[in-house]
Amino acid sequence: MQARLDDLCIEDALGLVAGRDPAAPFAYVVTPNADHVLRLEALEGASLRPVYEAAWLSLCDSRVLRFLLGLRGYRLSVVPGSDLVAALFERVIRPETPVTLIGGTAEVAARLRARFSLAALAHHEPPMGFEADPVAVEACVRFVLDHPARFVLLCVGSPRQERLAARLAATGGARGVGLCVGAAVEFIAGVKRRAPAWVQRAHLEWLHRLASEPRRLWRRYLAQAPALLRLTWRLPPAA
Repeated sequence: MQARLDDLCIEDALGLVAGRDPAAPFAYVVTPNADHVLRLEALEGASLRPVYEAAWLSLCDSRVLRFLLGLRGYRLSVVPGSDLVAALFERVIRPETPVTLIGGTAEVAARLRARFSLAALAHHEPPMGFEADPVAVEACVRFVLDHPARFVLLCVGSPRQERLAARLAATGGARGVGLCVGAAVEFIAGVKRRAPAWVQRAHLEWLHRLASEPRRLWRRYLAQAPALLRLTWRLPPAA
């Protein structure tokens, strides 16, 4: 399997992210789920693998993936990006903490400011399809450089956010920790609702998401299931 997955519990991951020196060179966290893992196995994975390998932390964001790997004897903790970001906002980020958000709407940013009394939240919403426009990509990079923050939330979908994180690291001038966490801020801001905790524990969050966005997700999940089974079953049993 091409994806690197660090076996950290959420408390350990939170401690590492919260404890990193804000003045240290930019480092980023990726949270691969089943979709990411399969993408890394596909043809486009050749260009993406260095991006994921360069991540400071790579945390498994899929209970289904953990379950399938467990059948092969692999032990792996799950740290959903949404849980990690929620813990940061609840336990680490203070009203004066500099936070930069790339992605999400103005409504999401406003709700975050209101809910957590954020006085230093900088928000940039790139246009749809920005990844195909070098000028728009550079605008994202420039915004982060112009708004240095302890935490940089990259919420523009995968693999755009991971590529952007790698681009920021390559500048040599960015600081803080970048978190590639997709829709996490929409859940925290209350714009979208996550599955109930019991659904998550039952490894059925994917079903909740499918019911919420059937037109967008049904083809992906239909194709993913057999491919993920084949991928994990090809792995040698853990020693």
